[in-house]
Amino acid sequence: MSAVADTLTHWFSFPENIEKLMFPSRTHESRDHENKGCSSIPADILDTPKEFIFYLDVPGMSKSDIQVTVEDENTLVIKSGGKRKREEVEEEGCKYIRLERKAPQKLMRKFRLPENANVSAITAKCENGILTVVVEKLPPPPKPKTVEVAIA
Repeated sequence: MSAVADTLTHWFSFPENIEKLMFPSRTHESRDHENKGCSSIPADILDTPKEFIFYLDVPGMSKSDIQVTVEDENTLVIKSGGKRKREEVEEEGCKYIRLERKAPQKLMRKFRLPENANVSAITAKCENGILTVVVEKLPPPPKPKTVEVAIA
């Protein structure tokens, strides 16, 4: 097999590789200075017949800490400048011995949306540490009609 055929077989035999082509994360681009000091948000993306559903882990954050926007007409941006608040201990003589669950101060994740994403119909909800963003799909374009013309 040729090198081109090997490459195509590799890319199109694995669904996760196709997903990476469709939804690449742009968090790690070195040219994007805006992302400096930001951590990535773990995400799962579900492609359904009518919509794309993004599930993102945001433990300990409230909906007021999170921003969901669309940039450049097709880039979904999820970011948070808030940090998880730890519970204050009110009893005298109590103190934390270890703090391992500290969330990063800034979180950001960008996804390039496919052409059939309806960016004007995006909804988001934050519940139990999971941010769910739903992007509706546009209906498929109508198929062109073929009209047969009789030849006289």
